[in-house]
Amino acid sequence: MGFFSGRVSFLRFKVNGPAPRMFGDEHIDRLADRQAGRQRIASADGVETGWTAGDHILDTDFGLEKNIINDALHFEIRVDVDKLPGDLLRAYYAVELKALTKDNRTGFPSARQKREAKEAARDRLEEEAKDGRFRKRKCIPVLWDRLTNEVMFGATSLTQVDRLCSLFEQTFQAELECVTAGRRAYHLAELNDRTRQVDDSAPSAFVPGVTPEDVTWIADESSRDFIGNEFLLWLWYQTDVESDTFTLADNSDVTVMLARTLMLECPRGQTGHETISHEGPTRLPEARRAIQSGKLPRKVGLTLVRHDQQYELTIHAETLAVSSAKLPAPPEEVTEARAKLEERATQIRALVETLDLLYDAFGKKRFGKEWEAELAGMQRWLKREERRAA
Repeated sequence: MGFFSGRVSFLRFKVNGPAPRMFGDEHIDRLADRQAGRQRIASADGVETGWTAGDHILDTDFGLEKNIINDALHFEIRVDVDKLPGDLLRAYYAVELKALTKDNRTGFPSARQKREAKEAARDRLEEEAKDGRFRKRKCIPVLWDRLTNEVMFGATSLTQVDRLCSLFEQTFQAELECVTAGRRAYHLAELNDRTRQVDDSAPSAFVPGVTPEDVTWIADESSRDFIGNEFLLWLWYQTDVESDTFTLADNSDVTVMLARTLMLECPRGQTGHETISHEGPTRLPEARRAIQSGKLPRKVGLTLVRHDQQYELTIHAETLAVSSAKLPAPPEEVTEARAKLEERATQIRALVETLDLLYDAFGKKRFGKEWEAELAGMQRWLKREERRAA
């Protein structure tokens, strides 16, 4: 069941509107009304969407016991696409064209015959597709947490986001807003009365004369999602120079290790990107040379330890999406199946809370009076000559 087994990946969305007082029959009925397979009217691109109950791609048996776990509503969006096989279309085209040109004296097909053969081949293939033989079905898990009024979407790509938002709004009459790095910074700024600093922010000159004033992968001038790239570089700096333990706003401590994977890219879009896989990627000389040349991290593997609980994940800079997160095993005393599911929901909340508190710790530096000195320290750190490996 998606979020309740194995590793988890997700994008976060804020539900615009009041949080439900509790999940109940109304929400289950709304999911059932728009279950996968019931809506026969496809969108303009030929894609059909609907909800499933989570056990498998054909499961539409929604229920309170099954889909409501620890104040969270769990379900899946199914995306159905008719994908006509190109090799079969080419074969039908060849057959139709041969039949149309059998009496041609020149032995060559005319432009009209080619057009007719192409139309006939596609009509034949689309007729065969009506029984669903070429239909591809994919389910993506969704978790709506009532306590935070956020929706977690079990994917890190933005490909299916529009379909999720559209179907969710049709079902629950509430809009979703993706919680990207910039939007999360705004939200935290509202809580701490520093929205002006976020509004006025621009990419920091970590390498003076090299760092550009804008970032190629962020096309929207009003977006502040570059803050996510700066957040990951700041974590790298802190764990390399200061300490790998951070004191958070709730007075708890989190230990941070950058591990397993690191993706860096040139913000000018000139020198490309590179991905490094290693148990300690930030310790490698090629990684250091990359950031000294002005590249910024876009994806980093993290190991987090807080309250004696360890989480392993990969975080994406601009979207703050989490991929392949490994959650702690439930305590030994939790043995019942239902209790394990409820513990899993608690672990997911704890991971999200830890990431938010860590991002807030960066925000207080980034948009506070200390940032000028912090930035100068990072500039000196980047100027340091490459250290020799032990």
